[in-house]
Amino acid sequence: MTLNLCVLTPNRIVWDSEVKEIILSTNSGQIGVLPNHAPIATAVDIGILRTRLNDQWLTMALMGGFARIGNNEITVLVNDAEKSSDIDPQEAQQTLEIAEAALRKAEGKRQTIEANL
Repeated sequence: MTLNLCVLTPNRIVWDSEVKEIILSTNSGQIGVLPNHAPIATAVDIGILRTRLNDQWLTMALMGGFARIGNNEITVLVNDAEKSSDIDPQEAQQTLEIAEAALRKAEGKRQTIEANL
């Protein structure tokens, strides 16, 4: 038995396929979802979505949103998402360094909040 997982952002469909199991980061911790899971609606935290396809686990970075689970259907609506296979480690490191530099230079509450975004 499988689950149909659909991961959506405002701009695109990131994933729409059957999976065996997922582990989802929610605002109250991680939850595992197997077929015939009880219906639930939950906020999705910034974090990693793990999906199991047969014997292989795939990961995806999620940027917060909402998930609905029921009738072996999982719909995840998030601000942004990226499959781990699509993430360039060097580009991610550069982006992190730029963000950390902006945070160090921030003066005042407004600049600190903007740097955290």
